[in-house]
Amino acid sequence: MGMTMSQKLLAKKAGLKSVRAGQLIMADVDLVLGNDITAPVAIKEFDKFGKTDVFNKEKIALVPDHFAPNKDIKAAEQCNCMRQFARKNEITNYFEVGQMGVEHALLPEQGLVTAGDLIIGADSHTCTYGALGAFSTGVGSTDMACGMATGQAWFKVPTAIKFNLTNKFNKNVGGKDLILHIIGMIGVDGALYESMEFSGPGVKNLTIDDRFTVANMAIEAGGKNGIFPVDDIALEYLKAHGAKEPTIFEADSDAEYEKVYDIDLSTIKSTVSFPHLPENAKTFDQFDKINIHQVVIGSCTNGRLSDLRKAANILKGHKISSNVRCIVLPATQQIWKDAMHEGLFDIFIDAGCAVSTPTCGPCLGGHMGILAEGERAVSTTNRNFVGRMGHVKSEVYLAGPEVAAASAITGFITDPNTIEEN
Repeated sequence: MGMTMSQKLLAKKAGLKSVRAGQLIMADVDLVLGNDITAPVAIKEFDKFGKTDVFNKEKIALVPDHFAPNKDIKAAEQCNCMRQFARKNEITNYFEVGQMGVEHALLPEQGLVTAGDLIIGADSHTCTYGALGAFSTGVGSTDMACGMATGQAWFKVPTAIKFNLTNKFNKNVGGKDLILHIIGMIGVDGALYESMEFSGPGVKNLTIDDRFTVANMAIEAGGKNGIFPVDDIALEYLKAHGAKEPTIFEADSDAEYEKVYDIDLSTIKSTVSFPHLPENAKTFDQFDKINIHQVVIGSCTNGRLSDLRKAANILKGHKISSNVRCIVLPATQQIWKDAMHEGLFDIFIDAGCAVSTPTCGPCLGGHMGILAEGERAVSTTNRNFVGRMGHVKSEVYLAGPEVAAASAITGFITDPNTIEEN
């Protein structure tokens, strides 16, 4: 029996001719990632290894993005722990405030990930880099510490689910709608410890940012990773961002999949995930008017320049509702600068939005937009668990940037196709 794309990559990194689903392996990693929540824990564990330095100072990335710029004294201590460790070990890819961004947007932008890489990160949304044909997955802080010390990690080789994509999206529909549709279809444990592998003629109609969004939320279906084939769109992105030479893996024709889903992209509608799980996905013909209090546009899921452009296209010439606070968080400094020079900030600010420095901020209920009791938010982030963005009696509705922007204008969850363009 042949191997899937992910299995081929894992076999190569483990120095094996082949692997099978369920097999336990030790594999060499190309990058180890941590942030200001997870890295300090890993650093404390690292000290227990008795090593004086990391395995490779160029293959570790430390990004203080969750509570940075520092929210409070505890956040300051967490970031300082990372800072001191990075300086002591001369970590090449440490990104201080003013240089950092949301980690899963920053690393591809900086050319630190490429096709064929094996990446572990002490953050569940590390699966984002599968958009570029990498096997990337979230791990615990102890595994991160082991990775920093040895350059290796253990894996149970995952089984796989294949998503065969055809046709293309309609207007105001994108990668976020696709992944919310998929999670609604299979559930939050529908791909538990499985590789979500995307293929088919429709892949070419997904932008690289669509792919980042889809791969980012593979974990929300329980997936071990999400991965896309390496085509001209991916190669163009890698070249533009100075990534190292890619290694391309393709699934064997006789690869075994637990399930195969055929998805016609032209049938995907604007989708919203209701509280308190991403699987509670609904389209606009399935619910009535729901008033909101806050809109968040940003995060590692939808904070890229294309997302800001989509939101600005809806917001241009409009004012946000007097009952709504709209917060825009560009995902990196470069995205921030590009959006500013394009005039997107003028559109956002003229509409009544607040524009933030790059940070995860409200996504995890950290800062920059916490919800009070009884408040509802439409957010382009990736999780809507109980209390995720604030009070346990607040509610988060997940959506793409078009829905988020349209909802900011009306004050209730709104189909973007109903907003008159200016």
